[in-house]
Amino acid sequence: MTAPMNVERMRSDVAEALAEVTEDTAAFADDDNLIDLGLDSIRLMSLATRWRAAGLEAGYLDLAMEPTVAAWSNLLEEKR
Repeated sequence: MTAPMNVERMRSDVAEALAEVTEDTAAFADDDNLIDLGLDSIRLMSLATRWRAAGLEAGYLDLAMEPTVAAWSNLLEEKR
């Protein structure tokens, strides 16, 4: 069963994706640029696909335009 789409899930999924590319995943803020922290395009596409399946009506380009949890949580609220 898939967890509900919310900002907590976003943070958890981002931490998981960052853990694949860096050892320091504990310290990222909602307004940190996740690309600067090591999130690459493949992992971003994976997040977009996973979140779309969970109900987020935003795609890869929406996420890539402003790669922060804060911006993505705004997209989540706008699309509800």
